[in-house]
Amino acid sequence: MKALKEWATVVQALENGNQTVLLRKGGILETASGFKVESEKFALFPTYEHQDNASLKSQYYQYLADARENKPKDGVNKITSFAEVLEERDIVSMEKIEKLSPFHIWSDSYMVERMNWMPEKPMTAIFLKVHKIPATEIPILPEYHGCKSWIELNVNAEAGKTVLSEAELQQKLLEFRRIVN
Repeated sequence: MKALKEWATVVQALENGNQTVLLRKGGILETASGFKVESEKFALFPTYEHQDNASLKSQYYQYLADARENKPKDGVNKITSFAEVLEERDIVSMEKIEKLSPFHIWSDSYMVERMNWMPEKPMTAIFLKVHKIPATEIPILPEYHGCKSWIELNVNAEAGKTVLSEAELQQKLLEFRRIVN
């Protein structure tokens, strides 16, 4: 199954329903192509590099502390959720990025920084339906390393339990569409 590498703090926010949208431009190894959604359904692969309090809204600092405290032992990672893409849009307007603030935990300054990195590339906004699954411990393989967004995992995602109710999800999706269209 495909897996998207994402900060452990963001994975926690997605699993708690505090975040429904990812905003991506791609990793350093993807500068030529930019970010591309490679699968409509994928595991969330928590990463522990590059995240800091300055990149988060203050009310979510505890997620970073939790991620650091509960980091898996060296050589393994834990997969605890998967996501389905419900909507995807390329965004070039900082105004639209600002309006998406209620959909994520990143700080305003971090969003400006991301928009200014490779300014010729749009920001891809991805609205997700997230499912919690029983934790699966997987070994970290050499091919998982590096600043790339997508990896292939040998895991099967069970149906799991959706994080938000269908009504909550549809209400948020409707608001997302109003902003990005």
